Amino acid sequence: MRAAPTILHLDMDAFYASAEQASKPSLRGKPVVVGGLGMRGVVATASYEARRLGVHSAMPMAQARRLAPNAAYLVPRFALYRTVSDQVMELLGRLSPLVEPLSLDEAFVDLEAGGVADDSASARAIGGQLRTVIRGVTGLSGSVGLAGSKMLAKIASEEAKPDGLLLIEPGTERELLAPMSVRILPGVGPATGDHLRRAGMTLVSHLAEAGEAELVRLLGKAHGVALHRMAQGYDDRPVVAERDAKSVSVEDTFDVDLHDRVRVRTEVERLADRCVQRLRGAGRSGRTVVLKVRRYDFSTLTRSETLRGPTDDPTVVREAAARLLEAVDTTGGVRLLGVGVTGLADFTQEDLFAQAADAEHAAEESAAAAVAASAAADEGRRTGEEEPGGEARESDEQLAARRWPAGHDVRHEVHGHGWVQGSGVGRVTVRFEEPWTPPGRVRTFRIDDPQLQPADPLRLVRDPVDYSSWPASLPKSLSGPGPAEGEESSP
Repeated sequence: MRAAPTILHLDMDAFYASAEQASKPSLRGKPVVVGGLGMRGVVATASYEARRLGVHSAMPMAQARRLAPNAAYLVPRFALYRTVSDQVMELLGRLSPLVEPLSLDEAFVDLEAGGVADDSASARAIGGQLRTVIRGVTGLSGSVGLAGSKMLAKIASEEAKPDGLLLIEPGTERELLAPMSVRILPGVGPATGDHLRRAGMTLVSHLAEAGEAELVRLLGKAHGVALHRMAQGYDDRPVVAERDAKSVSVEDTFDVDLHDRVRVRTEVERLADRCVQRLRGAGRSGRTVVLKVRRYDFSTLTRSETLRGPTDDPTVVREAAARLLEAVDTTGGVRLLGVGVTGLADFTQEDLFAQAADAEHAAEESAAAAVAASAAADEGRRTGEEEPGGEARESDEQLAARRWPAGHDVRHEVHGHGWVQGSGVGRVTVRFEEPWTPPGRVRTFRIDDPQLQPADPLRLVRDPVDYSSWPASLPKSLSGPGPAEGEESSP
């Protein structure tokens, strides 16, 4: 444990939803929900306005719509979120060589290792400056926690939300933690929390008073010992700069169960290609291919195959995933499919047959697509309802939703940049506005209007403040001896 609060935890406030509000002037101050919009979608992030209505992350989207029927429901734009995340992580990297990202929107920073803070005053100053710089560069707010350990820094940033700073003075940890719920501690999820509640332990003070032996009896040696230490405020985990991903994976949940075996295989191959794209984007390769199948009855099956060596070849991963699918019974329907790669490495073992196989696969795929399109057209003319294999054809609304996801960017040759408010009945509704303009006008077009095209996201700040010399050279207005607005210290 450190004698100075030089571990910083940054957590961006309602990140996805805040980014959407920053890019869409008409949504500022209004409830916004980001996530999967299908019948089985879940909430990824809700704005604070939506949270006040009871909407929260991981909630089924159908429940969110009941609680906040007038909220804006948007499909995630990960390209934008990653761009903003890269900007934030670059700023954190200027503070210290030890930055430990936990996700796109949160990270630990060892300020002492970077030589920018060695006591409470300097840590508070740099934390306040960081919040100002992030807003100037990205237009978004983040909450900062400062403490002598990672656990307490994370607790501090959570207590500081939204858009605040909390510093926990070393020596006050136990006093601060005592009245808090046991769920505040790392590793205490719903199951462990219920187990402790049944034993009469609902507050952190109860864990500290129970003693290590009692917690070991209830939870086992490793978990019991660790939890007793945390309840007393002890956490000596270092900030680790490199957190190598152990796997790369993608998955999709389908609005309607898939029954056609050919369609299931097609989806698995599509997911395999997406997985390889993500793998290559990270500059990695992998040795073990994993297939995940969730069936109609919610039972989930996982199958894996280990290859001769690491690969990032899409053909190899596609074929491995297809072989794994052959061993899975999909009778009754499939709700979810996923493809992943584990055993990651920084090199590949070239497959001498990969290029030839890839070309052959592409030719087969092209021929199969032509045959399928012809058969679908014939069948459509005969029935007007279904494709061969029994799968219902996508409606115009489903096709429109695929091309025009709610919240995504578009550009019109006449009206300029805008975003999709919704689509249906052969129409797409667009609001034309940019992050730095007043709320814009809404117009409706045919879904096949040639003047309307998907577009890339715009940056959130038109003229970002230049902080290229930060933190070596700081404007006087950014520093100060006492807490600024939104900042506080622990008792």
